Amino acid sequence: MIDLKETCKFALVQAAPVMFNKTACVQKTIRLIEECADNGAEFIAFPELFIPGYPYGMSFGFTVGHRSEYGRKVWLLYSDNSVLVPGEETAQLAAAARKAKAWVSIGISERDTTSATLYNTNLIFSPEGDLVSHHRKLKPTGSERVVWGDANQGYFPIAKTPWGPAGSLICWENYMPLARMALYQKGVTLYLAPNTNDNEEWQPTVRHIAVEGHCFVINCDMFFTKDMLPPELYSHHELSELPEIVCRGGSSIIDPYGHSEVEPVWDREAILYADLDLKKVVASRMEFDVSGHYHRPDVFKFEITEK
Repeated sequence: MIDLKETCKFALVQAAPVMFNKTACVQKTIRLIEECADNGAEFIAFPELFIPGYPYGMSFGFTVGHRSEYGRKVWLLYSDNSVLVPGEETAQLAAAARKAKAWVSIGISERDTTSATLYNTNLIFSPEGDLVSHHRKLKPTGSERVVWGDANQGYFPIAKTPWGPAGSLICWENYMPLARMALYQKGVTLYLAPNTNDNEEWQPTVRHIAVEGHCFVINCDMFFTKDMLPPELYSHHELSELPEIVCRGGSSIIDPYGHSEVEPVWDREAILYADLDLKKVVASRMEFDVSGHYHRPDVFKFEITEK
């Protein structure tokens, strides 16, 4: 491996987006970046779809074989509050990263510049304000496919940081073994897992990934409550079925041995800080290096389609 900067002051932001309002989301993001920078953060990570929020529990008027005009209006509002890449919002985020002199990873709903398709996207900005990673979720999960399309570019980009390669897989992409292997083959040391998985079953998943890849896993979820959702956009049935705490968080940071650098935090907004020791990555790969000496390319053929 290349020489790595030994320590990284990491900030993981477990926060609530301002639902369906990209302008307010960007403003909140910038405030949080500034707070993290004031506390010395060198790398700052935000959850999946932080801009303009995860439309949890919404149907957008879709049932099998049927659509509604009201659902189209709600989807249009969400589309209007999704982000062009590049665009005004990415320029503001880039400027915030540059001012903070920090790497910034953030989940957005991306609006295609040509078609009307949306993508569940994760962006990474460098401390110079450059967009260095633009990853679209390969396969939206379940009824997410009503809202977002399959990735058609940006399959497995890597950001070359002083602490080694940083890459992201979004939410249930992390259940795709070959997607994980794509990041492992690129030597990922900072494995970003922005998600909306606030269930107990998710916790052993991120621990397993850390041990499997011998990398730091940044398990970044959001927190929000039902009263933060715009009730005028939900049907009574949709809203009544939601719990008071819609997404509990559970964000954590796992080291390359599967141990918690930061224990899961539940039921509140929080910024989780950790001083990551990158020597752990190299040392942990002594007996198991999934893309190195423990790999058998003569037995297993693995090819990544880059686009």
